[in-house]
Amino acid sequence: MGKTILAIIGVVLAIWLAVSVVGALISMLKLFFFIGFVAVLVVLAVTLISKSKSRL
Repeated sequence: MGKTILAIIGVVLAIWLAVSVVGALISMLKLFFFIGFVAVLVVLAVTLISKSKSRL
C-alpha cells in the first residue's frame, strides 16, 4: 500500500516538474521575442532619424 502511494506521489511530482519546465521555457522564449522586437524598433528608429538628419 505504501509503495503504491509513493509511486503515485512520484508520478504527480514528475508531471508537475515537466509542466513547470515547459512553462519556464515558454516564458523565456516570450522574453527573448520581446527583447528582439524592442531591438528591431530601436534599429528602425535610429535608421529613420539618421536618414532624416542627412537630408537637412
